[in-house]
Amino acid sequence: MNPREVIRVALRALARNKLRTILTMLGIIIGVGAVICTVAIGQGASEQVQQQIQSLGTNIIMIFTGSVNTGGVHMGSGANKTLTADDAQAILQHVPNVTAVSPMVGSTVQAVNGNQNWLTRANGSSQDFSQIRNWPVVEGSFFSQRDVDMATDVCVIGKTVETQLFGDQDPVGQMIRVQNLPFRIVGVLQEKGQSSNGQDQDDILFMPFTTVQKKISGISWVQMIMVSTTSQQTMDSVQVGIAALLRQRHHLRTGEDDDFIVRSPNEMAQASQAAANTMTLLLGAVGAVSLVVGGIGIMNIMLVSVTERTREIGVRMAVGATESDVQKQFLSEALVLSSLGGLIGIAVGMAASALISNSLGWPTFVSKLSVVVAVVFSALVGIIFGYYPARKAARLDPIEALRYE
Repeated sequence: MNPREVIRVALRALARNKLRTILTMLGIIIGVGAVICTVAIGQGASEQVQQQIQSLGTNIIMIFTGSVNTGGVHMGSGANKTLTADDAQAILQHVPNVTAVSPMVGSTVQAVNGNQNWLTRANGSSQDFSQIRNWPVVEGSFFSQRDVDMATDVCVIGKTVETQLFGDQDPVGQMIRVQNLPFRIVGVLQEKGQSSNGQDQDDILFMPFTTVQKKISGISWVQMIMVSTTSQQTMDSVQVGIAALLRQRHHLRTGEDDDFIVRSPNEMAQASQAAANTMTLLLGAVGAVSLVVGGIGIMNIMLVSVTERTREIGVRMAVGATESDVQKQFLSEALVLSSLGGLIGIAVGMAASALISNSLGWPTFVSKLSVVVAVVFSALVGIIFGYYPARKAARLDPIEALRYE
């Protein structure tokens, strides 16, 4: 028989007992659906991590103020006040592969426009912040180097602040009061939405860091320095160079703890990525177990089918069917059974992924590769677990098969 005839005969044989066929396919359907769904969740999480990395900016390294040791008591990170704008300038000038730096200071402020007010975060930065964070201005422009040098009263606001203070009005060029000081809005940042920890990234306004230092916080040091590197591959060497330069500038002796902390968002993103990959493997393993259980079900049903159709096998052999023909017949039935289950399982997995995404808000992504792998794997399950019953049917003695009652 040609392959088309083999498949037709296999479908006809499976249709004899529809309920048994459906129940046998159920294990394959659940297994493939579970694999598709879990991989979609894992890949969705990976995509979200990548988007978070991109939203943070281009190859960013962040330097925080470190701990203070007073009388043997460590005050924790952020207690030190040794980071300065001069440190940021030195990093830009002396550390290779650094493209831009931005000293950062911040304070919680009340912003007021007429009879509208909003509690938000005022972040002081350099004019390069928009470039470092890959955060473009959609209305107006970012403040300039002159604004930083002169500590001018200008600001760039996020979308949430714009909505709360101005509604549908154009805020560019208008004045708001921050800590009872008048500030002119020069730009509005592109909307970014929530961060990975649920914080509204658009509920913010930016000023020259010198303005925040002198007129808002009343400090001369900076809380953080944000650094952008030429590429992701140079980040490790840049971190080492920054640490060495700052230790030298802060006159730290050998063996003395750093008074600063150098971190990269990529490290946190990689940790999140590793956790997502581990969870995907774990859930995928559960789906693989379901596939194996489904394969065992196929073997069981095919063995029962061989027993029930012993006389049929004897008749086929008596009229000229070879062992190879009989083996192909039963193997094709197992293959069709698992392949149909796999196709239905793919549909179930995609539907479950969409349902999870819509109901729970989890990001999911069904890739073509996962679909192809699921189809191939389900077919292999049919071949592997259908081989023994097919081989057993092919080795039946025709005379004994004809005598079987």
